[in-house]
Amino acid sequence: MSGQTEKEGLADLSFEEALSQLEAIVRSLEAGRSTLAEAIGEYERGAALRRHCEQKLAEAEAKVQAVVEGRSGLSLRDVE
Repeated sequence: MSGQTEKEGLADLSFEEALSQLEAIVRSLEAGRSTLAEAIGEYERGAALRRHCEQKLAEAEAKVQAVVEGRSGLSLRDVE
């Protein structure tokens, strides 16, 4: 996938979908059945999926922190 298309494809993935794809790539790379070119492509896709998962986790963490950090105990506030 090219850079822009790859980013668009990732943006639509949930954390669970991205993690599942990442796990499949890891299994494929560990099996060692890919050509070098295929392995490089899988590695690049895996790195992009990892970044996507990290972003999703950071967003979830920010929401949890917003709940925890209320002025008078627990409160909800929008996180941007």
